[in-house]
Amino acid sequence: MIKRLLLIDGVDAVCHFRDDGSFVEGFGFLDETGLRHLARFALEYRRLVQGNLDQFSMFTGLPGWTPPRAWAVRAAAGTVLSVGNLVCLARTGEVSIDRLLREMTEAASYV
Repeated sequence: MIKRLLLIDGVDAVCHFRDDGSFVEGFGFLDETGLRHLARFALEYRRLVQGNLDQFSMFTGLPGWTPPRAWAVRAAAGTVLSVGNLVCLARTGEVSIDRLLREMTEAASYV
C-alpha cells in the first residue's frame, strides 16, 4: 500500500514504523540503513512536536492541538513529511505537498 506513494513525482523514499520506533518496511532510493534512519528521525521529530504541542496546550488552555496528525520539515533540497507512522522523503519544489499529504493520510489509515 505505501509503495504507491513512490508513484508521486518527487517522492524519493517512504517508510512505515511502529510507535516504539522499530522499522516495519521502507521503499525508495535509500538503502535499508538510510530508510531505518529516516524512520528513526520521524519518530524522534514526532516526539519533539508532541512535547511542544503539549506545552502549548497547557500554557494557553486551548485544547485540540494534540496529538499532531501530521508534520513537515522543509529545506532547500528535501522535505520530510509524516502522517501517523508513515514518513516520506521528497524533493522540495518537485512534489505537491498537498497531494502527498492527502495520499499519506489515506495510506496511514490502512497501515
